[in-house]
Amino acid sequence: MRPTRTALTAAAIALAPALLLTSPALAAAATAPTATASATSNAAATSNTADASEPSSPYDTMSEEDLRIAVLRILAAPDSGKGVRREANKALDGTVEDLRTFLKTGYRLAQAEDDRVAIFTILAKPESGKAVHREAGKALDDDTPEALRTFLTTGYRLAQAEDDRVAIFTILAKPGISPALRAAASQALDDGSPEALRHFLEVGQYEADR
Repeated sequence: MRPTRTALTAAAIALAPALLLTSPALAAAATAPTATASATSNAAATSNTADASEPSSPYDTMSEEDLRIAVLRILAAPDSGKGVRREANKALDGTVEDLRTFLKTGYRLAQAEDDRVAIFTILAKPESGKAVHREAGKALDDDTPEALRTFLTTGYRLAQAEDDRVAIFTILAKPGISPALRAAASQALDDGSPEALRHFLEVGQYEADR
């Protein structure tokens, strides 16, 4: 008895998975994910090995002489404070690793120590205004080396300019100021730069009334 078309179709459907997997091209495709995963794992391992062998800092590959010169340059900088000078001298008196450690981490921490002192000195000045006190307080509350340094390099100047504007408007509000003083104050406000505002308060207002 010849098999019916329905029976042949059913048999083909049943055998299809086995036939597909025994086909060379499809069998290779079936194993591809495993091979790909293995290759990816090997590549990651190679990458990690390469990363581990790479220096994490330029100081890791510097000679002792170069490290010593770098520390001496920091020591000679006019803005290096007591904390930086103390730690730099300790490093110079120590080993190669002491020099390297100072340059990688010690300098940053010693500078932060000096920056705290500088900020407290600013806060103690009677002429420091509200904005300066506000921004200095924020930097001290944050207390990271980056926040302290940012206040001293840019934040202090901008906060002082804010206080200087208030001071100049206070001068302009006084009754009976001379036209020359009013003109000089207005010119400083029109310029708007921290330098122009500070110059007016320190020099310009006195020159205007001569």
